[in-house]
Amino acid sequence: MFITLEGIEGSGKTTQVRPIQKCIEKSGRECVVTREPGATAIGQKLRAVLLDPKHRGMDPLTELFLYEADRVEHVNNVIRPAISAGKAVICDRFFDATVVYQGYARGLDLSLIYHLHASILGELKPDITFLLDLAPEVGLARAWSQLTKGSRTGSESRFEEEHLSFHRKVRDGYLTCARNEPDRFVVIDAARDAGQVSQDILARVRQLLDERGHAKPR
Repeated sequence: MFITLEGIEGSGKTTQVRPIQKCIEKSGRECVVTREPGATAIGQKLRAVLLDPKHRGMDPLTELFLYEADRVEHVNNVIRPAISAGKAVICDRFFDATVVYQGYARGLDLSLIYHLHASILGELKPDITFLLDLAPEVGLARAWSQLTKGSRTGSESRFEEEHLSFHRKVRDGYLTCARNEPDRFVVIDAARDAGQVSQDILARVRQLLDERGHAKPR
């Protein structure tokens, strides 16, 4: 089982990872939690470059190829081995983020992005993708609150510093992806309390576990 979480800055993706992990492990299945970028040793160095606000002027193509380089390492060293071992995988952002941020928001050729993904991923695709959707104004306010309070590091604020118009394109891009693949995407209203969001997500996760015969209480 391969689950991904997507959404704009401040949508609460990372907060929802732990409840999903606990739900899956309670069913008796091992679970690997990962993220993009930065899930490998090389990925951590790429993450530092990609999210550093000092690199705000990075060319969009440079940004794209750095994300794809991170993904090669991630897929080959973390995701594929875990799935091959029969483990569930939960990933905080995956290839949809590249389609949206570098494609819809930056304006890069979507056919190029999909071509790169086909080369890197082959047939690998999440079984389900939770899109935590909310207004960019709300998400950015949450994200900056976390940065101000120190719960997140300011050295990773490059995307938070983008104009509001950029984040609106990101949100619209995600919603377009969800409309294009309704069987994979589950759109969640992320403007609500984190507990309410969890309830909706976990209901769908339990349904997926039941469908696959993995819901075996310990």
